[in-house]
This record gives sequence, structure tokens and C-alpha cells, in this order.
Amino acid sequence: MVSTLRVITNTNPVHALLYLIVSLLSVSMCFFALGAPFAGALEIIVYAGAIMVLFVFVVMMLNLGPAVVEQERKWLKPGIWVSPAALSFALLAELLYVLFSQQSGAAIGHTTVDAKAVGISLFGPYLLAVELASMLLLAALVAAYHLGRYEAKE
Repeated sequence: MVSTLRVITNTNPVHALLYLIVSLLSVSMCFFALGAPFAGALEIIVYAGAIMVLFVFVVMMLNLGPAVVEQERKWLKPGIWVSPAALSFALLAELLYVLFSQQSGAAIGHTTVDAKAVGISLFGPYLLAVELASMLLLAALVAAYHLGRYEAKE
């Protein structure tokens, strides 16, 4: 939780991304503790591994100067934090209620979901949803390529 707070309060973007990696690793440890090692491993490989390393490289290549840091400090005034803090406390209260209530608290950590069960579930009744998601990702990839390509003017 401390690393997540440092993500949103840090003005240095590289440090904020490194704190976000730590936060994602802690989320993956929660998955491991809840008996979902496949989801925890995917969290580490996909989010903390690939996507966050890409974000770190992009931020380092942008080479943001002191003007951007000063603009961030102007945006991070204390009055801005009231609404997100209230929402965060409401979500924390709901999480604690769900975790420590008798109905759902007993079921946590009693089953282990492995990769085979996830694959059978995804490619069984949810095959159409998986195929539609793959087509959506392909369309996003083609759109990003066409929007980002450099056209030489003659």
C-alpha cells in the first residue's frame, strides 16, 4: 500500500514507475496467497515484467525536463486529494468487510486454480469471447501502427 501511495505522490516519473512495479509484485503475491499461482505468475510476467519495463524505457527516452516536474507539483495540491482519499477509504472498508465476514472469508485460499483449469475455462464456454478479444487487440495493434507511422512529405 505504501508503494501505491508513492506512485501517485511521487513527482519523478521513473521513481513512480519503479514504485508501480513494486505494487504490481505485491498484487501478484496476494494472488499466490489466495491460491491462484497462475494468476500470480501472469501478473509478474505480463504486468511487472513486460508492460512496466516498456513504460520505464518510454519515460527514460522522453527525457522529461524540470518544466514538467514543476507542472506536476502545481497539479498535486492538497485539496485535490480529498475525493480520491474518500473513495480509497470506502473501498478499503468494503474490502475489509468482505474479507472478514463469515460468509465469504472462509472460502478464501481453499482452492487452487492451475493453468489447465484456466485454459479449459477460456477455450471451452468462453471461446467466442477470447476470439473477439484477440481480434480487438489485433485491430488496436494495426490502428496504433497506422497512427504512429512517419510519413515523409515530398
